[in-house]
Amino acid sequence: MHMDASGDAATEDWGPFGRPLFEDPRARALRRVGVLDVGSNSVRMVVFDGAARSPAYFFNEKVMAGLGAGLAETGRLNPEGKLRALSAIKRFQLLAESMGIAPLTAVATAAVREAEDGPAFREELERETGLRLWVIDGEEEARLSAQGVLLGWPGAYGLVCDIGGSSMELAELRDGRVGKRISTKLGPQRLKTIAGGKKGVKAHIAAEVAELARTMGSQKDRLFLVGGSWRALARIDMDRRNYPLAVLHEYRMSRKTVLATIKYIQETDIEELRVRCGLSESRMALVPLASLVLKELIRQLKPHDIAISSYGIREGMLYEQMPQR
Repeated sequence: MHMDASGDAATEDWGPFGRPLFEDPRARALRRVGVLDVGSNSVRMVVFDGAARSPAYFFNEKVMAGLGAGLAETGRLNPEGKLRALSAIKRFQLLAESMGIAPLTAVATAAVREAEDGPAFREELERETGLRLWVIDGEEEARLSAQGVLLGWPGAYGLVCDIGGSSMELAELRDGRVGKRISTKLGPQRLKTIAGGKKGVKAHIAAEVAELARTMGSQKDRLFLVGGSWRALARIDMDRRNYPLAVLHEYRMSRKTVLATIKYIQETDIEELRVRCGLSESRMALVPLASLVLKELIRQLKPHDIAISSYGIREGMLYEQMPQR
């Protein structure tokens, strides 16, 4: 069973990934499920130990492949990124087989769906690995991310904002259901190509977010942040405030706190921040642009507060495998 765009249950349509693996109650508590997320920045495999509201992670690893690097300029996947992604996926597949994971559910997001050579990459990957790669659209990506948040916050209200390298998705949550959702081109890799320097980028972001605000409405509830760039920003916030616990999931910030951290990022040497917070160069390179997007989201949507969710699309895929009753 899966939720449709309005949040209603569709009892006969199992969605793009087929019948839930855990539909049989006898298998529900024991069976492992593996999910593979092929994103614009990274390729990650997660293996969950059974189906539960609080996921047990048996395996969780990512490779910063950079598939979407340069996509906005060339319209094609990054050549080196394709090699890194294929190599990582082949290794992940072997690991999954050794763990007895079958099938491995694999999805690709913005980079593969938008690239001119995305279909050819998908064909090559499927031919060389035997996997089936689901290339999902932006609204489905938003829905799965929101379902992942619901795994951690059942009954949540607010707006889920999932930022990747090439896109940013938003989904509304109301009483534990996913409502309106939208996909945008506000990923930081894409913003690098906007003309007019920092002023041009800010104007572009403001215009895009204004359109989002008209579609989604102001958010008096919580803004849930999903994605590596947001988690990196939260790590910097923890460092700035000398926060004693390095636990990102459910880390909460006020609007004032986030804006102070964005100002701190703009005024501090990026390399110094990167080293101090233990961030990769490829991730840190995207944080300043992502922070400009978040600043505008806060200004226009006016959420009550902001929370980091470590649960997103991969946990949403697990949620899809659970019987919804």
